[in-house]
Amino acid sequence: MVPLLLAAGCKHLKPRVYDPAQVAFEASYNSFLENQFYPSLVMGAASLRDESYSLNDTNALFSISLVAPASNSVLRVTIDSTNLNYVTIFQEVLPVKGVRYTFYPTVKWKYDKLYRTRQRGTADLTFTCYINDEEVDVKNVRINYRSANECLLSVRDPKGHNHDFRWMFAAYVNEEHPYIDSIVAAITRQGVVNTITGYQKNAASVVSQVEAIWYYALERGITYASISCTSTPTTRTNVQHIRFFDEVYNSRQANCIDACVFFASIMRKIGLKPVIFVEPCHAYLGYYTDSRRKNVKLLETTMTSWTDFPTLTKDYQETMAAHPDAQGADRISKTMNTRYGKYLSAADLKKWEEGKLSFEEFKRAISHTIFVKATEYDQDNYNANKKLFTSSDNLQYQMLDIENLRKVVQPINSSN
Repeated sequence: MVPLLLAAGCKHLKPRVYDPAQVAFEASYNSFLENQFYPSLVMGAASLRDESYSLNDTNALFSISLVAPASNSVLRVTIDSTNLNYVTIFQEVLPVKGVRYTFYPTVKWKYDKLYRTRQRGTADLTFTCYINDEEVDVKNVRINYRSANECLLSVRDPKGHNHDFRWMFAAYVNEEHPYIDSIVAAITRQGVVNTITGYQKNAASVVSQVEAIWYYALERGITYASISCTSTPTTRTNVQHIRFFDEVYNSRQANCIDACVFFASIMRKIGLKPVIFVEPCHAYLGYYTDSRRKNVKLLETTMTSWTDFPTLTKDYQETMAAHPDAQGADRISKTMNTRYGKYLSAADLKKWEEGKLSFEEFKRAISHTIFVKATEYDQDNYNANKKLFTSSDNLQYQMLDIENLRKVVQPINSSN
C-alpha cells in the first residue's frame, strides 16, 4: 500500500513552471581572485567609500546571472550559511522576458569569524534561485579562504593590468583598538613626555611624543621578527602577511610593516598624522611634524630590536637583589658599559659610571640614541625615491597617508 500512496501523492505535486535550462542560472566568484577569498579585503572594503579603490566597477566578490523567464518576474536568491557567512537573501524584479540580468549580491558575513580566521580553509556557498517563489536551480561556489593576516597588495587582471590594493595597509592601522587607551596612559608615566598634546605645540613637541611611543615599544620589548615579503597563492596576486595590533602587542614581535601599523595606530590615537612608505620588500614609517602636513620625519621601526629592555631590566634587578652593596652597583656599571656604552654620550656614560644617572635615565638615554639613528636610517632612500612615491604609474613604491586613506577605508576589527 505504501508505494501506491506515494504514487498517489506524486499526482498532486505542483508542475514546474520555469525550465532551469531556459533560466540558465549561474553563480560565480570574482575571477580576478582565482577562488582565493581574503577576509581582510571583505572587512577593509566593508566601509569602502571610493569605488576607484575597488576590485572592479562593482566592488563585488560574487555575481549571479540568469535569463528572465517572464516579464516582471520576481527573482529571489538565497545563500546558505557557512562558517563565514549568515543566510543571505537577495531579491530583484526582472522587467523584460528573455533578457539576461547580472547582479552582485552583498553577502552577510560573520565579521567576528572573519577576523579570527588565522588558517586557510575551504567553504562551499550554496546559491538557490527562485522565480516567483518557485525553486528553479541550485549552484554551489567553492572558495579557498585565507588568513585574515593576509593583505592583498595587487591583482593582475587577464589583460595584464595590475590593480593596486596597498591602500589595504591602512585597514590594519587601528587607532580604535581598546588596548591603546591604557598604552597612552602608560606612555605619559614613562618620563619622556608628561602630556600628550598632538599638534598643539611645535614640531619638537611632536617629535618628543613619537619618541615617547618609541620608548614604550622598547620597554614592551617589541622586536623584529621577519616574515616572507609576499606570498603568491595564485599566479596573479601578491599578498603580504600583516599582524594585527593586538598580535604585535601580545607576541612582542613585528616585521617592518607590522611595526609601522603598530606605531601608526598609537600615533593616530593621540592625534598625529602617520604615513607608511612602502618599497619592494620593505616599509618604514613617516609622520608629519605639523598639522598642515608640510614637513615629514621618518622612523625605521625595526630598529626597536637593537636593544632588549625587558631582559636588561631583569638583569639589573636580579644583580641588584643579589648584590645590593657597592659591589653590585660596580658589577652592573661594567656590564652595562660593555653592552650599551656605545649608545651613551660621553657625558651620560660618565654620569652612569659615577652613579649620577638612574637606571631609568640610563634606559632613556639608550632609547634616545637609537631613536635618532632610526630617524636618520631611511633618509637617503626616501630622498632617492621621493618621485616614485608620488608617481601613480609605479606600484612598487607607495606613500600611504593614513589620514587621507581614512576617507576611504576604516580599521579592521571584529565588528566590521
